Amino acid sequence: MRLLHTMLRVGDLDRSIKFYTHVLGMKLLRSKEYPEGEFTLAFVGYGDEAEHTVIELTHNWGTDHYDPGEGYGHIAIEVDDVYMATAEVKHRGGRIVREAGPMNAGTTIIAFIEDPDGYQIELLGRKP
Repeated sequence: MRLLHTMLRVGDLDRSIKFYTHVLGMKLLRSKEYPEGEFTLAFVGYGDEAEHTVIELTHNWGTDHYDPGEGYGHIAIEVDDVYMATAEVKHRGGRIVREAGPMNAGTTIIAFIEDPDGYQIELLGRKP
């Protein structure tokens, strides 16, 4: 078994694709419209789906926003340097919700950013 993808419902697919590709440096791997179901799926990630876990962005036509709710936590992305990654996210127009620094009660360096729909993404320092 392996983890294939995580699905997020998004209010504006173009805006979300721009965020994940421009701000986070992912690639748009594939996209398909489903007119009969009135939705579009776009898959983004850092590598081919055959070898990497990706994010499925689902846009239900006619819905412009969602409430992430209290049950959702975050997506985690490992980076070489959290401070540099956070600076790059800021430079690219991303929203930082927790600046880079040691985690509470630990030494791992983390930061949190937010995508255009309010989903949180943790930037986590690579372990040596």
